[in-house]
Amino acid sequence: MHISRNSAVDALRGAAIVLVLLLHFALAYGLRDSPLGVLPKTVLLAFARNGNYGVTIFFTISGFLITTNALRRWGSLSNISLRDFYVLRVARILPPLLLALSIIVALGAAGLPYFSNTDGGHHLPTSHFWLGAGSVLTFWHNVLMQNTGYFNYSLNIYWSLSVEEMFYLLMPVLCLLLRREWLLATVCGLAIAAGPLYRAAHPDDELYFMYGYLACFDAIALGCIAAVLARRYPLGQRAAQMGRLVSAVAIAALYLSGIAGHEVFGFSLVALASAVFLVATPAVQGAPGRVSAGLGWLGRHSYELYLFHIIVLGLMRNLVNRAGLTYLTRLPLFLLFLGTSTLLAALVARYVSEPCNAQLRRRLLLSSGDATPTRGPVLP
Repeated sequence: MHISRNSAVDALRGAAIVLVLLLHFALAYGLRDSPLGVLPKTVLLAFARNGNYGVTIFFTISGFLITTNALRRWGSLSNISLRDFYVLRVARILPPLLLALSIIVALGAAGLPYFSNTDGGHHLPTSHFWLGAGSVLTFWHNVLMQNTGYFNYSLNIYWSLSVEEMFYLLMPVLCLLLRREWLLATVCGLAIAAGPLYRAAHPDDELYFMYGYLACFDAIALGCIAAVLARRYPLGQRAAQMGRLVSAVAIAALYLSGIAGHEVFGFSLVALASAVFLVATPAVQGAPGRVSAGLGWLGRHSYELYLFHIIVLGLMRNLVNRAGLTYLTRLPLFLLFLGTSTLLAALVARYVSEPCNAQLRRRLLLSSGDATPTRGPVLP
């Protein structure tokens, strides 16, 4: 079965990856001493501090799309094919991730700064790559960071993949064990309640309130509930338009208000606003405008952008020192970063992700009869 794309969801995902790219560039080089410095201080501070809200949006989208696609493929969550579900995820996630990890480990083993295990005051041996890269592939890199701290500039951003992968591991098992929709909704409700409680217990440690499983599962759970609601109670065109407008304004306001001081409920509110937007997306009609089309392209390539933009940025930081930048050179460097990351993401998608995804599906997919590759709802 071919599952069609939703342009509004892709646009939201594109906006989310832009927030992440802005955050990482601003942390590396800053944006204030550039032509962008004319923007309000609140906006510049948001660029430099609040990009993790973009990851929260990704988590919500993942819960929504995984649940939506499962309902379309298998009719009900209790009919999920465990094997096919995992094949679909592995085919989409693993090939570009293995490529990105190989590049980071090779550059780090060669001693190149921003790829080696020397971040945050650490001077860990090359052998630590076995643990670092291995934890990404076995879904606990965020836990490793909580115990080790920041230890590798390029590798550590993959903490979010561990959250997503743990969701992919648990979701179909819970569906098959619980079987009834109300029981699954109860589990989602518990995850939604646990998020703020967990973050309230660790308000001063971002390795916990941003990166912990329980700190993030509430966003995924809200996305899952949004998928069920969108299927059961489809909105009319006018209500959907209003829902998208109100939720988009809410996301922007929450982003500008910042993470600092809102560690407990800020992530939940961003996820809730994103879930409302997603509930309103099935009624989207008409061709997207230029801005939404551009964001949609970024959304369709968001996984590759997430994996490889940090490699581009790490290489740039080895070549261009922040202290050497001027008012006129900082913005062109930012545009070079965006352009290079986008080009690399497109090349990886075309020559690695898509052919490997299609080949793995053809060879391994059994019961669903769907060997048509689609870009799954992974992260950024």
